[in-house]
Amino acid sequence: MIAACMIAIPQIGLADAAVGDVIVTLGENLTPQQKETVLQDLNAPENAQTVTVSNEEEHKYLGQYIPKSQIGTKALSSSSITIEKSGSGLEVQTKNITAITDEMYLNALMTAGVKDATVQVTAPFEVSGTAALTGLIKAYEVSSDQVIPEDVKQVANEELVTTSELGQKHGEENAAALMAKVKEQVAQNGVPANDEELRTMIENAAKELGITLTEEEINSLISLFNKMKDANIDWNQVSQQLDQAKEKITKFIESEEGQNFIDQVIQFFAAIWNAIVSLFNGGGQNAAGLK
Repeated sequence: MIAACMIAIPQIGLADAAVGDVIVTLGENLTPQQKETVLQDLNAPENAQTVTVSNEEEHKYLGQYIPKSQIGTKALSSSSITIEKSGSGLEVQTKNITAITDEMYLNALMTAGVKDATVQVTAPFEVSGTAALTGLIKAYEVSSDQVIPEDVKQVANEELVTTSELGQKHGEENAAALMAKVKEQVAQNGVPANDEELRTMIENAAKELGITLTEEEINSLISLFNKMKDANIDWNQVSQQLDQAKEKITKFIESEEGQNFIDQVIQFFAAIWNAIVSLFNGGGQNAAGLK
């Protein structure tokens, strides 16, 4: 069963939200005991603003991407967003979430325009976590008093579902890294002018990661990024958040920057080894000269 953190936007805005402020979302179908458990998991302060999540909102944002039977009839999963200082980037931690990794949430939250926050997602028992994104986005709206356009919310939800599906076949880390690589290319070089250019960008990113995509998967990604194009995503902000989150992306070590770091370490130890070998060789030659 997929539980979600979908929430209705409260009437009270937080335009004066300060660093350290916390917004908590709670599924409306939690029992009192379950509510207490998730609040402990989130380490929610007593003064945290709390909003309720409904199952109806789960279906509103996910009904066109996954079967209704998977969404279920209860809203149980919960989340929190803590406002951090400008430039700190995003950080995600999850508990009892089985299908969505921290990196997947990072990617989708960046697409939605969420920035500089610590995010926690939890549930009273194991759930896939696919639907939690919408609650997080709306909680961010409350905390920042910024309205995120509806089409941006939709494409971010679709991105999370698409990445999750790719992860089931190609590995969760590969799927998150693929999405991040393509988005980084778009942020650096601009949105491709046509589907052919976008296809090339996707195929090159997949090749770098050793992923073989099916034609159906490529078309799905082309469609997704075209929707991002139509939704006018703020790619400058996406790029900034990606840069700040690289160390948190598991596949960073496979990036050019990560490989350069590894090469430097290898060269360092190689230099030490060569010095040792040279020392012993020199010692051997000196010993030979004394004979």
